[in-house]
Amino acid sequence: MERMTDEPARWSQATVYPDMWVDPDNDPRNSDGVSPDGELATLQDFLTGYRMTLRMKCEGLDPEQLARRSVPPSTMSLLGLIRHLAEVERDWQNWISDGEPLPPLYGGPDGDFDGAVAEQAVVDAAYAALEREQAATDAALAEHPDLSERLGKDGFAVRELLVHRIEEYARHCGHADLLRECVDGRVGQ
Repeated sequence: MERMTDEPARWSQATVYPDMWVDPDNDPRNSDGVSPDGELATLQDFLTGYRMTLRMKCEGLDPEQLARRSVPPSTMSLLGLIRHLAEVERDWQNWISDGEPLPPLYGGPDGDFDGAVAEQAVVDAAYAALEREQAATDAALAEHPDLSERLGKDGFAVRELLVHRIEEYARHCGHADLLRECVDGRVGQ
């Protein structure tokens, strides 16, 4: 008799390496070309890869699955991560600027996670906000190609801002791995 369990079965779309998310030939993060030249291009390439990874971890899920919380008392969910990273991108724009800070997207502390509810409109708005805020931060930093240039009221170096963005996405991609595995057993790479 097979035992019933609440744990999802582990699976992957990969066929060549079943412990990977996708086969290397189908991985949109892989390129057959040479790696980027220069520090700025390398940092931007890593950021792009982690952004893509986050989207891959959320692909194919419905609003309920995206909004599913990890383990109590945590409010973390994949949808919450999307909203959180949109909020973080907006905050980085404040670090770059000397002007008045932009208001938070989701209100007070933990609004990004607390408001991540299983509604298609919330999911659509979260993805739109993430794309918009990423584009705005990218555009603001594109005006400053010198990685040593110091920006904003606190004088953060462009290099520091780029590395911090990579670190933020990388950390949350690790969270997304675990959250996705809890939703449907799919494991990541």
